[in-house]
Amino acid sequence: MTLLKHCKNPLFTAYKNPLVLLSLSLFSIATFAQDKDGEQQEDDLDTEVVNIVKPYTPTISDAFKVKETPMLNDSVTTQKKEVRYEIFSVPVASTFTPAKGKAETVEKAKPIKLYDNYATLGFGNYTSILGELYSNFQISRTDNAGFYFRHNSSQGDIDGVLLENKYYDTKVDANYTSRQRYTSYKLDVGLEHQLFNWYGLNDYYEENFESFSSEIDPQQQYYSGYVGGSISVDDSFFEKATATIRYTGDAFSSSEINTTLQPEFSFPIADLTLKVDGDIDYITGSFDRSYLSTEGINYSFLNAGVAPSLVYVNEDLSVSLGAAAFVSLDLENSETELFIYPRINASYRLVDELLIVYGGAEGDLEQNTYYNFKEENPFVSPTLSIAPTSQLYKGFGGLKGKLSNSIGYNVRASYGKDENKALFKANQFTTATNTGEGYEYGNSFNVVYDDVNTLSVFGELKVDVSNTFTLGVTGEYFSYDTTNENQAWNLPELKASVFSNFNITEQIYGGASLFYVGERKDLYSNVPLPFESILLEERTLDGYLDANIHLGYNINERLSVFAKGSNLLSDNYEKWLHYPVQGIQALLGATYKFDW
Repeated sequence: MTLLKHCKNPLFTAYKNPLVLLSLSLFSIATFAQDKDGEQQEDDLDTEVVNIVKPYTPTISDAFKVKETPMLNDSVTTQKKEVRYEIFSVPVASTFTPAKGKAETVEKAKPIKLYDNYATLGFGNYTSILGELYSNFQISRTDNAGFYFRHNSSQGDIDGVLLENKYYDTKVDANYTSRQRYTSYKLDVGLEHQLFNWYGLNDYYEENFESFSSEIDPQQQYYSGYVGGSISVDDSFFEKATATIRYTGDAFSSSEINTTLQPEFSFPIADLTLKVDGDIDYITGSFDRSYLSTEGINYSFLNAGVAPSLVYVNEDLSVSLGAAAFVSLDLENSETELFIYPRINASYRLVDELLIVYGGAEGDLEQNTYYNFKEENPFVSPTLSIAPTSQLYKGFGGLKGKLSNSIGYNVRASYGKDENKALFKANQFTTATNTGEGYEYGNSFNVVYDDVNTLSVFGELKVDVSNTFTLGVTGEYFSYDTTNENQAWNLPELKASVFSNFNITEQIYGGASLFYVGERKDLYSNVPLPFESILLEERTLDGYLDANIHLGYNINERLSVFAKGSNLLSDNYEKWLHYPVQGIQALLGATYKFDW
């Protein structure tokens, strides 16, 4: 069989190959047809069927490996020589003795002893008193309760002020916190009592003080309390919710109840997250009278909103696209309004942490409250008009990052439009409805509302010079465009501050701050005798610079003493129209830490 596979006879090969046989047959028929061409010119060619008996099945021949070993026919053949060697070991005398290695020790910082409680007491000029007490109780491994008390007061004695100008501010807060495996919740409760005086008389009343001193009682007292709580859940589409109920009242029978509820939900969708935030705000309140009449003021609003957004986050890019829709019900006047606001935020890391660009557009419905107004300006009269402010939009963009591990910066510009923005404006004296209340002598403030466009440019720089010294600088410029009011009353065009914290030694620490507030404008009432007319003119309040410093010394891990200085430039500037502040203020005190 092997012989047949390797036969070189071409006829035999053709016989084995059907394709070759077919070609030879066709060639023979063609040759025969040509030979008989002369005899069969008039005959038609017949078709012929060729049947292939067996298909072509190629096979691979066996390969035979050459088993011969090649012969080397070098003209020169050398024989390897055998190499023999020995090592002679000769001892060498040495007087060197290596010293044993010693592991270097690492200096460990002394662990800071943390105490659950502390008490602070301080006294200063103007008969100032500062008292604080904080206590934390560990009930179990997961539960704890806290208590905080603070009192800050001063007897006033401001130079050049004719009316009583003392103030008190006392507050008590308590909380209970529980942290379970998947759920955490917190309960809060607090009370606050404040006492202020409307001591800011204008020039006319200062010149004629003897005629009015017996009938002016400038004292005002505020009372407030709240109950609130929050709950958060891990590994759930329901993330957390917060709720608060707050009551505010004063010595003139004003009252306000404000209830808020803010749930938050989160739904993962592939690489995105759908966030849905809710906001419910209900407020109701009343004042015994308005400033220009004896008729009382009642207000009640219910604001409900939902803000869905899609959030995408990766290493360099963070984007949040959403919107907020609010329904505002004026229950007192039976009016309803619908508001829709943008909620867009994005940031992109251009150069690691060196350069991050960010921007967006936001809007919100802010419910103004009597509590917030008196916190910002305690000299408001109990005759306010309370309404929500609609921030239609606020577009912003900026750059932030770290120039090094110790230097961070932030630069931002923004432009926004507010409808019904609240502005503090000095109340004007009027004889028509004067009932002798302590706030009716042009020495209190009202709230007016106007549509305001605001342009803002902000810059911030923070430097960690070392582990013991930090420095920061901030500045912001504002430009306002009002619709109905002549000015954006009592809003400054410039704010700036410089602040630092430092540790001189392990025992000595401190900090300093310097802030500047630019010029503001308000409306001044000049009331000539016999009170037949009121002349109004704009007054410009000068910008002011306020310097503050505090130093502390740790006597031991429990006891420390401190000193604070405020308004060190001794500038009795006016923070509000006709309201100068105290001059240089100094306070000395001590803090003691302890465990029950």
